Amino acid sequence: MIYRVLDPTSEESGKVTGLARRLITLRGTKVGLISNGKEGTNDFFAIVERLLYERFSVAEVISRVKANYSAPAAASIIDEVRNWNAVITGIGD
Repeated sequence: MIYRVLDPTSEESGKVTGLARRLITLRGTKVGLISNGKEGTNDFFAIVERLLYERFSVAEVISRVKANYSAPAAASIIDEVRNWNAVITGIGD
């Protein structure tokens, strides 16, 4: 009997980097929220955004939604991330 094994991982390999420096505070920062686009993320990110403003005094929250929930974020979103101080990503069903 022959077994065929499929590799579900992306063909692209990511660049290995170190961890980002930890922020001392979120006050006055720009925080990005990246959703996978599934329905369950809408309410979750609305609450996260409210908490970021109310409890952590962030200056700005930027929300983006991936075009395809199972694919990496588009290059345009990745380019934007470079201008944010922190990023929160989430999935939902």
